[in-house]
Amino acid sequence: MTQVPGPAAYAAHDSTHHGHSDVSGGWLRAAVFGAMDGLVTNIAIVAGVGGAGAGRQLIILTGMAGLVAGAFSMALGEFASVDTQNDAVANEVTAEREEIRLHPAVEQAELAQMYQEMGLTVGTAQAVADEVHANPDLAVKIHVVQELGVDPDDRPSPWTAAISSFLCFAVGGVFPLIPFLLGSSALALGLLVGAVGLFAVGALTSRFTTRSWWFAGLRQLVFGALAAGATYGVGALIGVSAGG
Repeated sequence: MTQVPGPAAYAAHDSTHHGHSDVSGGWLRAAVFGAMDGLVTNIAIVAGVGGAGAGRQLIILTGMAGLVAGAFSMALGEFASVDTQNDAVANEVTAEREEIRLHPAVEQAELAQMYQEMGLTVGTAQAVADEVHANPDLAVKIHVVQELGVDPDDRPSPWTAAISSFLCFAVGGVFPLIPFLLGSSALALGLLVGAVGLFAVGALTSRFTTRSWWFAGLRQLVFGALAAGATYGVGALIGVSAGG
C-alpha cells in the first residue's frame, strides 16, 4: 500500500525544493532585451559614426545620446507593453467571470472537456470541474489559466520591467564607449570591447536556458556584428566633413 506523505514530508520538501527562473515576462526578459539592445545599438552607432571618419568626441557624443535616448525608449516601451498586457488580462478575467455567471453549466462542461483532453478520465474530469465551479473565483482563475495560458494573480510589474530595461540598456550601451571615455580614439578597440560585452551577456543568458554558453554567446556576437557591419558600411559611404 502506498503511504501518503504527511505534513512533515511536505515541509522538508519545501525547504529543499529548487526555485524557478522568472519566465512570466517580468524582470528577466526586460533585462536581457535591454542589455542586448543597448550593446547592439551602441556598437552599431560607434561603428557607423566611426566608419564615417568621425573623431573621438563625436563618437562619444553620438554614443551617449544613443544610450540615453535608447534607455528611455526601452523603459517607456516596456512599461506600456506590460501595463497593456495586464489590462488585457484583466479584461479577459471580467469577460470570463460574466460568461460563468450567465452560462455556468456550459462553462463547467467546457472545463471538464479541457481536463479530458489533458488525459483525465471522464469521471475524474467531471469531478474536478464540479469542485472548481463550486468556488466562482477559483472557476474564473482556472478558466483563464486553461484558455489563455496566463495566471491572473501573477501578472508582471510594468515598473520592474521598465527599470530593468532602462538600467540594462544603459550598462550595455556604455560598453563600446569605454575605450573612448578613457581617452582612446581607436575604433577597433571600441568595437572589440563591445564584442566582448555581447559575448559575455549572451553567455550569461544560457544560465536560464538549455543552450550552451558558447552557443548563446556566439549567437549574440553574430547579431551585433551584422548590425555593426551594416552601419559601418553606411557611415563609410556617407562620411563626415569634420571629425569630433
